[in-house]
Amino acid sequence: MSMEAPPCFKGHVVALPFPTTGHVNPMMNLCKFLASRTADVFITFVVTEEWLRGIESYPKPHTIRFATIPNVVPSESKILDDMLLFSRSIMTGMRAAFEQLLDRLEPPPTVLLSDVELKWPTAVASQRDIPVALLWTMSASFFCTYRQLDILAPAPDRRLTVDLLDEQADYIQGTASSQPIHLRKLVHERDLELFKRALDCMPAAAKTDYLLINTIQELEAEQINYLKAKFNFRVYPIGPAIPFTELGSPSDSSATATELDHILKWLDSQPNMSVLYISMGSLFSMSRPQAEELASALKTSGVRFLWACRSDAEWLKEKCGDKGLVVPWCDQLKVLWHSSIAAFWSHGGWNSTVEACFAGVPILGFPFFLDQFSNCRQIVEGWKNGWKVSDEISEEYLRKEKILELIKMMMDVESEEGKEIRDKARQVKILCGRSTAKGGSLEKNLYAFVEDIVGGSPASVRANHWPTS
Repeated sequence: MSMEAPPCFKGHVVALPFPTTGHVNPMMNLCKFLASRTADVFITFVVTEEWLRGIESYPKPHTIRFATIPNVVPSESKILDDMLLFSRSIMTGMRAAFEQLLDRLEPPPTVLLSDVELKWPTAVASQRDIPVALLWTMSASFFCTYRQLDILAPAPDRRLTVDLLDEQADYIQGTASSQPIHLRKLVHERDLELFKRALDCMPAAAKTDYLLINTIQELEAEQINYLKAKFNFRVYPIGPAIPFTELGSPSDSSATATELDHILKWLDSQPNMSVLYISMGSLFSMSRPQAEELASALKTSGVRFLWACRSDAEWLKEKCGDKGLVVPWCDQLKVLWHSSIAAFWSHGGWNSTVEACFAGVPILGFPFFLDQFSNCRQIVEGWKNGWKVSDEISEEYLRKEKILELIKMMMDVESEEGKEIRDKARQVKILCGRSTAKGGSLEKNLYAFVEDIVGGSPASVRANHWPTS
């Protein structure tokens, strides 16, 4: 990578995403947003050498360049094999490699833009006297939840238990837009240590200069206003951090023409609003028994479907019948915008939730990890543009009979329930369109952030701890 100084500029932003798809993509889209709205900022986007091979062909403005660090973290496909190893690699190997890169960069950065979940960039920025901006890639609501749990069960011991959640139920519900029943899933014995480690990003987040949240201001106005009132640093809702044009439809993607054409041609051949799109995200996957129940239900129902499944794609093709298409990958935003899509069976990850809201597609939420429970609650109770598969917290998988019932209900576009939920989904789509329109909340927040960082000093003095009320 060339380290030569870029053309005349007022600010050099060094962007460092958390090294998984659900974090790299929003960070890259944010950087593209920034580059498209100002010529004053030059951006260096830092990834591992392995990640660069995957994204270097992505179209990007000339004011964004890539820089690499060695492959000091496991491949994304191997993360689930050893989450503890991945976490250690992030904290040690990745930090050391990034600091060595910073020493070589010319010109020196004027702002460090990093992912909240990396935890250590605020310390690096402080040591180098560089303002730091942190990007939270999940919802504002879940950020509130994290903050409250960090206050209730502070590091280092974090005595986080179900009893604590029950004792503080009213407090948590009143400030974090979450429910103890969902939080209990987070402190389940199997996931407790992992969740505690995830929560450790909060103390560093309290010391940022700027906090950017990948959310749509109109969808989470209450939570955004709450955060702005609590903190003495600036908060900017900069979502949806997805590729789109000013007309509201998705922009060109980085997918190969062959992959995309195959899927879109199949969708073109299906009737309007007749296809159930299924995806459980880029990292976690549905268990084999659960996938088999869903596949059997699809085959029995006769519903047309498109199932994007990174693992087990060949196996699922044999199980699902001939009414649908099973693929290992798809361009999700383009799929959701296709006229044949009637509904989205989703894990409720935030990126998928935002994309479905943006496209106006109703969601059938099937959460099983971290913020997905909170997101599905917003879908069902807040925006009312979807249903949740189950409210039970159980190790048991959902049986075929229940799935058939849910699919029939969701795909009946002429029923009163079907019409009502699609009307809600259209209303949410309109709100999202307003945010991304010229002069909308996204543009205003991006301009405000650019003005602050180009000015060369933090918007406010760093906080040393969270406010406790």
